[in-house]
Amino acid sequence: MMKNKSNKYRHEYKYFISDSEAAILRKRIEKLMPLDKHVGPSGVYLITSLYFDDYYDSCLTENENGTDPREKLRIRIYNHDTSRIRLECKRKERGKTLKRSARISKEQVEDIINGQLLKYENDIDPLLIKFGEQQRSKMLVPKVIVEYERIPYIYSLGNVRVTFDRYLSSSNRIENFLSGDYMKRPVMPAGKLLLEVKFDEYLPDYLHSALQLDNLVQTAFSKYYLCRKVGL
Repeated sequence: MMKNKSNKYRHEYKYFISDSEAAILRKRIEKLMPLDKHVGPSGVYLITSLYFDDYYDSCLTENENGTDPREKLRIRIYNHDTSRIRLECKRKERGKTLKRSARISKEQVEDIINGQLLKYENDIDPLLIKFGEQQRSKMLVPKVIVEYERIPYIYSLGNVRVTFDRYLSSSNRIENFLSGDYMKRPVMPAGKLLLEVKFDEYLPDYLHSALQLDNLVQTAFSKYYLCRKVGL
């Protein structure tokens, strides 16, 4: 198992924007930032996440109440490729985020989906141990599939990522998470995207200027929260 070595909190700002606003911003920043090399020739990649919550739906309630700090656990795959699956914990604290991740096998994910406790060795990543403990102590179970397309730009100075997320959808067919064979419900309004700007200590001035629009308003947007709410 590969262990995650990053323990750095990052700034993360989110904005609802229209297709036309996204086109303007992309035209500006593509001259300053390259696309993430993982997107391939299409220029996008598909992100599919299986989110978890406990018996009391604590994550859902904490999102609604704006609890600080708060955490979410999820299993994530890209482009429906199950050869590389990651367990992630995203923590939000004082307006910043920290993401930890660990490799998890397809067989382990299948066991979890089938209601079994996570099996792991003694020298396993602490994140998998944390997940297993929450299964036992909090009755942690999978709740919803969250899926969307991402157009990601990266910049090394300040470890900046600017992403445009579109076609957000949800599904309750947890058992088909790995196969991708499930009906999806659109969550984001047509013609709308989510702009995310993430960086470590600073955002270069010229990137900040390129990302300005007159009506850009920051939002406390949670994909998990919205996808859960449409399914309740």
